[in-house]
Amino acid sequence: MTDFMTGAAQIFTLATLAYMLAGSVAGIVAAAIPGFTVTMAIVLTLPLTFTMEPLQGIAVMLSVYVGGYTGGLISAALLGIPGTPSSVATTFDAFPMARNGEPGRALSIGVWASFFGTVISTIVLIFAAPPLALFAVRLGPWEYFSLIIFALTIVASLVGTSAMRGILAGLIGLAISTVGTDPIMGRPRFDFGIEMLQAGLPFLVVLIGIFAISQLVSEVENADSVRSGNALVTGAIDFQTWTVMKEVLMRPVNLLRSSIVGVLIGALPGAGGSIANLVAYDQAKRGSKNSEKFGTGEPDGIVASEAGNSATAGGGLIPLIGLGIPGSAVDAILMASLMVHGISVGPRLIMDHGDLVYGMFIAMVVASFMMLIVSICSMRLFLRVTEVPKWLIVPVVMTCCVVGTFALNNRVTDLYLLIFIGITGYTLRALGYALAPLVLGVILGPIAETNLRRALMTDEDPTLFFTRPISLIFLIAAFVSIVWAIRSHLKNRTSTERPTHAPTS
Repeated sequence: MTDFMTGAAQIFTLATLAYMLAGSVAGIVAAAIPGFTVTMAIVLTLPLTFTMEPLQGIAVMLSVYVGGYTGGLISAALLGIPGTPSSVATTFDAFPMARNGEPGRALSIGVWASFFGTVISTIVLIFAAPPLALFAVRLGPWEYFSLIIFALTIVASLVGTSAMRGILAGLIGLAISTVGTDPIMGRPRFDFGIEMLQAGLPFLVVLIGIFAISQLVSEVENADSVRSGNALVTGAIDFQTWTVMKEVLMRPVNLLRSSIVGVLIGALPGAGGSIANLVAYDQAKRGSKNSEKFGTGEPDGIVASEAGNSATAGGGLIPLIGLGIPGSAVDAILMASLMVHGISVGPRLIMDHGDLVYGMFIAMVVASFMMLIVSICSMRLFLRVTEVPKWLIVPVVMTCCVVGTFALNNRVTDLYLLIFIGITGYTLRALGYALAPLVLGVILGPIAETNLRRALMTDEDPTLFFTRPISLIFLIAAFVSIVWAIRSHLKNRTSTERPTHAPTS
């Protein structure tokens, strides 16, 4: 109790709260710009915290962290462009809902789902950090590979109207992930002697090109609507934040399930929000009675994606606090910040610096409330984006995409790749291919390959994938997932064909 009170006393000071508020705003704004990731925002914040007390500095970075996971939903909902990789699934239903004349509702659902997801993950973090951390580190490359196989079955939920085209898009994504340097041996492959391909295709460049550039080009297809000054979203904007809060809470199973998915995936080193939002979305779709409505503006889809990715914030801290192992790049930066202040991160952290750990728990909750307040207060400002005519908003967003892409690695060649991938994405979209499976393949491909090769380099016996209990559980889950997807596909096809063959009266 003494450590708790000491940590609370350090958080609830005027200076710390003011810095945290600034961090929340910075995180939301940075994540709303395509190409500027949460990790980038945390890195830029790090030098500013060197002169602060350790807990104060960590609290500021946690505010940026929590705000960043929410900020990604703004561009995802209003522009159909995920601000961060963790907001990919948010575009599936939030953007259609905004296009249907409900941008305020789409944003509000996302903000409330993010808030509840972060709070639930913090509660789990407080009570279950040590056992979950021990579970996470016992997973070897066999379990990780089997987990990714399970995650790849999500493609079945994202294929759109054509299963064949969706699977083909997923395979294209997996092929893209193999271009560049071999992740284990460091040898070049599939670069075809082209210099710009030697470094591979950066995931964020693919994400921006596939989603942002193709979407922006689609917006200006109709020259008349551009000349007439039409906005991206037309009609009156309904803005009922508190009503939407009740709407989110009326989905307790989806909210809790998605948050737990986010916590568990966040606790796995190397995984994170980019996978959690897709897995949570997939599970919500499979468990919904209205699965056919997903992708058309279904609230459950937004709740699942935002609760899932926000819950990884707490989940990622579990191995960091429990064992001193960072679960993601952001957690590694938090760890570096503590080490700068002379604090060793490891299993003894909670015993030697209890006030710091309890202060981090309190900071997570405070940051969640700050994110909520900042988001609600600034929502009307962000909704103004929907009123801006296309001839103005499209070039501005396009410029942000180009600047964000260049800022990733400071390489001009990335801009050429962006143009090429953007044209490819636009072509695939025009041909009716679902783009989400392609991005999923790019995300999961390198993780699957690395863990498969590590497993086989450790032990050549392939039966270990089936004899290790946790690995087997993931593989069984993948098999059940595929069977479930085939059954649902056949069921939907039958229900679609039945009216055609039904006798007419």
